[in-house]
Amino acid sequence: MRKLFNLAVVFTAVLGTFSGMNAAVAATEMRCSHQLPPAHHIAKVIDQWAAEIETLSDGEIDVQVFGANSLTGAKENATAVAKGDIDCAFSINPQWGKTLPLMNVTLGPFAVSSLEALQKWDGSEAANFLEEKLLTKGVKNVVWLFTTRSTAITSNGKPLIKPADFEGVKIRGLGPVPDAGFVAMGAAPSAMSGSKVYQALSTGVIDAGLTDVSAAVSRKYYEVQDHVTILPLFSIYFHGYVNPAWYDGLSDKGKMAVDEAGKKAAVWAIEASEASAASAPDELAAKGMKVHIATDEDIEVLKAVMAPAFYEAFSDASGADGKKLLDLLN
Repeated sequence: MRKLFNLAVVFTAVLGTFSGMNAAVAATEMRCSHQLPPAHHIAKVIDQWAAEIETLSDGEIDVQVFGANSLTGAKENATAVAKGDIDCAFSINPQWGKTLPLMNVTLGPFAVSSLEALQKWDGSEAANFLEEKLLTKGVKNVVWLFTTRSTAITSNGKPLIKPADFEGVKIRGLGPVPDAGFVAMGAAPSAMSGSKVYQALSTGVIDAGLTDVSAAVSRKYYEVQDHVTILPLFSIYFHGYVNPAWYDGLSDKGKMAVDEAGKKAAVWAIEASEASAASAPDELAAKGMKVHIATDEDIEVLKAVMAPAFYEAFSDASGADGKKLLDLLN
């Protein structure tokens, strides 16, 4: 009897081993691409989000995050996900450009910059409307990560504060719609991803940088620029999206894990962005930059020129859908 018992124990152990192997094999890969450097606060939130998905799914999903354009370039991310070449990616809203100009809605000059507005974004009618439109482009949105409501405009020799200061300045652009306000002030925007700005500044391809205040630190703009103006110009978000067929193939537990992790990460991103933005001006000053915090008067003067140009461009690019989205946002 003891021999039979021992055989049963061995057999059970072998079955357990194979069961464990099958569970490991059955884990669904989730390869996610983003453009951020490891030190960026949102890159850290993405890592936290990935770990949360694995935890909530009990290991059903194996999230593999590839940052700093190491898997796919920033401009190719959406297409790669829609085609199913990769499972998941993150983009900033201006990168949708002409493909989905509605995504620029939070870039209205000084329009969406309150903490309360950002806290209410996830699950809002405006966000849901954009998620429906993203599905028509072949991707399913799963997380909204606001990265800033504080913009840094960097320059050399003098700060850029008044509309006249921008005349003839070659500045990093974000795309035709968000750049309309800078064009109205006489600047010459050149759209490029954040990873290319440092080199463009250092080689003189552009004269001025435009980024969120935290990225001015993490991307070391202080090494190539000596002035920075900080102002609540607009809110930029990274958003994470997956291939719809990939998502539909998940178990109910897997879908729940992705959905719940997205809700949590939306909160984490705002918290991390606020903390990072609070310390960034002092960090830039400590690195030798001359920091100007825009006054209420500065803001009103800029808004008077930039806002009409932006909303005209946004309206032209987005039509009736743009009007509906602005109504939902308001």
